[in-house]
Amino acid sequence: MGRRTLVILPTGPFPGASFRFAAGFELERKLYTARLERKECISETAQCYHFNFVIDELESFPFVAGQFISTLATDARGKQQTRAYSIASAASRNRFDLCVNRVEGGFFSNHLADLTDLPPGGTVKVHGPHGNFVLREPVSDSVFISTGTGIAPMRSYAQWLFPEDGPDRSNGRDIWMVFGTRYESELYYRDEFEALAARKPNFHYVPSLSRGDDHWHGLRGYVQEHVARIVEKRAARLGISLPLPPVDPATPPADLKFDIHAYICGLNNMVAGVREKLANFGWHRKQIIFERYD
Repeated sequence: MGRRTLVILPTGPFPGASFRFAAGFELERKLYTARLERKECISETAQCYHFNFVIDELESFPFVAGQFISTLATDARGKQQTRAYSIASAASRNRFDLCVNRVEGGFFSNHLADLTDLPPGGTVKVHGPHGNFVLREPVSDSVFISTGTGIAPMRSYAQWLFPEDGPDRSNGRDIWMVFGTRYESELYYRDEFEALAARKPNFHYVPSLSRGDDHWHGLRGYVQEHVARIVEKRAARLGISLPLPPVDPATPPADLKFDIHAYICGLNNMVAGVREKLANFGWHRKQIIFERYD
């Protein structure tokens, strides 16, 4: 009797968000009910919401910083909708956070934003965690680069590296949090990151505005330009010449060792721009980890 092979194809906005068999069979997922415990509009101009969810049926919901969950709900036409969202917190018992912009005409963002957090709280079905947009170990110097709600996995990284109630996991490595947005009112989690930078000298918060008003005295412009300056200043401080010499293509992946990585999350044009900048510095593709959405 011949052996049948089923090919599994990814579907959804992120690698691993959901899967289907090529033969047409759905790969079964364990669904949980996530209850909204608290929500907060963290930017009125961008209509960005922060959500705290709890999965009451579980004692623990383990995930790795940078992963995402898939959410499911039925729309007004009775059709099941699925959307993947990066988790915006480090693992903590049976809880997780999300950071979502309300999108005009979009079903899922409005569905979440309209959930009540009044007791007992609205609910949504979820499965996961999924994804490989996670920190490479051992932890190296790292540049976290994001725009908009791409800040979510970066917040997850920061909470895991620098927990308030546990040991520092950064190993003293320099961590840059580069975040780009239009207006000062859209600097999501600004107070949190500024407080972390004050508490941890190896954490560097680098916000930049593209449309800041006259009261803004911080950085301006696109994130890729600020990333380039970080890389150049670090190289000069360490006596490293740029561009870097190419890595021998015969080197086995397991033998590749890097002392700095970049993690990028945001719209495709930004991700492409940062990748191009780093490639021009001679960075190897394995040093550049990214997740993009449009």
